[in-house]
Amino acid sequence: MQILEKFHAKIYDLNIFKLFTWGTRILLAIAFIPSGLKKVLGQRFTILNIDDPVGFFFEALYRTGLYWNFLGFMQLLVALLILIPRTATLGAILCLPIIINIFIIVVSMGFKGTPYIAGLMLIANIYLLFWDFHKISKIINTLFEK
Repeated sequence: MQILEKFHAKIYDLNIFKLFTWGTRILLAIAFIPSGLKKVLGQRFTILNIDDPVGFFFEALYRTGLYWNFLGFMQLLVALLILIPRTATLGAILCLPIIINIFIIVVSMGFKGTPYIAGLMLIANIYLLFWDFHKISKIINTLFEK
């Protein structure tokens, strides 16, 4: 744990990593906004036929109605939280289960090319969690204190 803390302290004040962090936050937010908006507005995400397994999957999700809207709302909420400095840590924490789900879905359904994008998004989210390591470690320590 001390190695992580030392490495974090070393890079945290470097301007190049501050810029990289902001770029990562912006890219993740941009990735979630279009798909989140479609879901919140009750629109289909894809026009694939239901004979295609991917089209069938997205049609089934779309037909859940409120759950479809909830997924979109959470994507938009994460995008917003990640962009606000005060809430960026919470946004990164909430983003993790969403992006893990997306990654598992695209890998298990055999999407072409998308696993690479989702994998990079997952790595980007893990980076943001590492960037806020000092905040997250305080939360974890508080939870597990006696």
